[in-house]
Amino acid sequence: MNSRFSIVILTYNEEDNIPSCLKSIGWCDDIVVIDSYSKDKTIDIAEKHGARVFQNKFIDFAQQRNFANETVAFKYEWVFHLDADEHFTEALRQECNKTILDYKYGAFLVPAKEMLWATWLKYSAGTVYQMRFHKLKDARFEQYGHGQRECDLMKGMGKLKEPYVHYFMSKGINQWFVKHLKYASDECSNEENISLNNVPFLKLINGKSHEKRRVLKAISYKLPLRPFFKFIYMYVIKLGFLDGMVGFRFCVMKAIYEQFIILKKNESIK
Repeated sequence: MNSRFSIVILTYNEEDNIPSCLKSIGWCDDIVVIDSYSKDKTIDIAEKHGARVFQNKFIDFAQQRNFANETVAFKYEWVFHLDADEHFTEALRQECNKTILDYKYGAFLVPAKEMLWATWLKYSAGTVYQMRFHKLKDARFEQYGHGQRECDLMKGMGKLKEPYVHYFMSKGINQWFVKHLKYASDECSNEENISLNNVPFLKLINGKSHEKRRVLKAISYKLPLRPFFKFIYMYVIKLGFLDGMVGFRFCVMKAIYEQFIILKKNESIK
């Protein structure tokens, strides 16, 4: 089955990651790279693989994805948003093609299969969904914390079953901590805008999985000893211990990240 959608990849100095990412989508005949002025060989590699490259200054993920949607003349009406450290699977390609034929929704949440040191974090990372697949003009992105979420949904939103594969530690642990220090600043700014008076607690009962996750995240901002409870939640409640030693280390890293957010908040107060 031929592909019926285009793929957008966000890049910045991804010469080590992008070859394998592009290999996983070698069947796609409309690959677009939105590059944030890389200083390495990212652009050369992308163009050699037949991708069209556009450059745009990075402000945040939502702005970069919206830039692609609003600027590029895509071959297809449907677009999948990918990052350079993520890989497509054949099962996901088939599900996307089938989804386009059905066209029940204009946008879809897609699960990620989180990989750390060649180990699938089935329990500790859990299944996190992001809106990555949509029909052009049926949805846009808005920035939220260090990531993005969907907005302006014109025909509702569905959920895909097949995941893309995310190798989030592909640049090493030093880069992970540097990146998450930046994310901590973004989350700190987002935390300041959250009041429990405005949290839709009923979503914990009747909301969709991604809505429940957002409510729990808002509540977590107000908890004392947040890093400790983050570790307990991931390692014990979510059964992260079943991921072995890699799962333990990942849970520790996520607890450290929560401490980063607290430290950034204290720094801004001073």
